[in-house]
Amino acid sequence: MSMTAFVFPGQGSQRVGMGRALVERRPAFLASHYRVADEVLGMPLTELCWEGPAEELRAMPVTQPAVFLTSVVALEVLRTYGVEPDAVAGHSLGEFAAMVAAGVLDWRDGLRLVRLRGELMESVNRSVPGSMGAVVGLTLTEVEDLCARAAAATGEVVEIANQNDHRQIVVSGHRGGVARLLGLAEQAGARRALTLEVGGAAHCSLLSGIEAEFGRALAALPLRDPVIPVFSAVTAAPVRSAQEAADSLRRQFTGRVLWADTAEALAKAGVDRFVEAGPGKTLSTLCGRLCPDARAYRTSDGDHLDRLLAAFSASDAPTAESA
Repeated sequence: MSMTAFVFPGQGSQRVGMGRALVERRPAFLASHYRVADEVLGMPLTELCWEGPAEELRAMPVTQPAVFLTSVVALEVLRTYGVEPDAVAGHSLGEFAAMVAAGVLDWRDGLRLVRLRGELMESVNRSVPGSMGAVVGLTLTEVEDLCARAAAATGEVVEIANQNDHRQIVVSGHRGGVARLLGLAEQAGARRALTLEVGGAAHCSLLSGIEAEFGRALAALPLRDPVIPVFSAVTAAPVRSAQEAADSLRRQFTGRVLWADTAEALAKAGVDRFVEAGPGKTLSTLCGRLCPDARAYRTSDGDHLDRLLAAFSASDAPTAESA
């Protein structure tokens, strides 16, 4: 029996126009979600998602609710077509949408949380400017060694932030430390070593000072136990309770994103279809590469959404034997 996981993207997947194709197919979500989000946050989030400007959309307190909202609407649109997940997971910020899908978190509460998350992360970057970089073509062990060398040479923080697949590693820390690491990675033969346009550091020790405040915000919310399996990319394992969900969301600030392990854990649990619910194509590409026996789909534009719906409609149609 086929099993489907919805996977929700994180910061960096944003683009001007995201979500418009979803509302074109289900216009009711303009009022039920986009206009509600504008009111909840007191900002023109709908306009920023659809019209930009791109520079403003990249600001963390805007990017994070924008990506979250688009992902939640993608989830709900798919549900109107009868496409439901058997399990869910999210990459960093995407884990908040995964918690909504699993029944842990009300989407309006999630919207407020990710806005606070973006504000807290931006405040760290203002006081301690940081950055992130991607290294492609080296192993985790090799990049860990280069992080240690870069930190020793600069006296700055540079740490592993994400293991997206087995040879695509993201690092995070002070700008100088990250720049030195990327230079060392090029010298070590990396296929690519580049700075990411994400507005600051994430998933490293520079953010340890904001965990407590965010934890208090989480503790004030009525979180619920998951109703479907939700795999945390902090642990690459299922979250069993509301308390475990809160711990996972809080630990994101300094914890690594174990995406490769998470995708493989989903496949081991029986998932053979991955649906990237939200903007972009990063996770569907990664899941297709990490789990080559699985099929991967995305919702980022009208054409891909139509292909997804056609594929699920065909797979759910009765066979000659079952009709």
